[in-house]
Amino acid sequence: MAIRILEIIFFFYFASHIPITLFIDFQALLPAHVYPQVLKDLLKWYAEEFKDPMMLDPPAWFKSFILCEALVQTPFFPVAAYAFLKGGCKWIRTPAIVYSTHVATTLVPILAHILFYQFPTTSRYHGPQTTKERYALVSIYAPYLLVPLMILFTMLFSSTYNSSNGTVKAKKTR
Repeated sequence: MAIRILEIIFFFYFASHIPITLFIDFQALLPAHVYPQVLKDLLKWYAEEFKDPMMLDPPAWFKSFILCEALVQTPFFPVAAYAFLKGGCKWIRTPAIVYSTHVATTLVPILAHILFYQFPTTSRYHGPQTTKERYALVSIYAPYLLVPLMILFTMLFSSTYNSSNGTVKAKKTR
């Protein structure tokens, strides 16, 4: 029963990630004319409300993460959503481990940047200045670290996805 609850959480994570990525995240990569004004306004509102200048004026390192999201992660989203909605699909184990370790790895520098970088107050897009603003922005990004870690641990330690249960059996030789 607990594994099914996790699978449903994972399904919603991947299913919701598709429109967020296509309509919001990709704005950092694609020309502005690709998006209708309402989506550009939504991104601007988000960036101003949560003090996230990385989305409006992304540094090169952040753009590289979005490019990885475009080329590697986005094609995986519908596949993973299907697998977790169906449940018990052992074939998703290895791709989910690759996905979750990749995403968790990219979130470490993003969160460190939010928490420790001294965002300039003179730039066009203001970053978080106070601890409260930094934590608010971290709270937006944190699920993209926490859910992949939950996926990773589920794939590694759940008997549903890991039939060996972490044990290695030695081969007998005669």
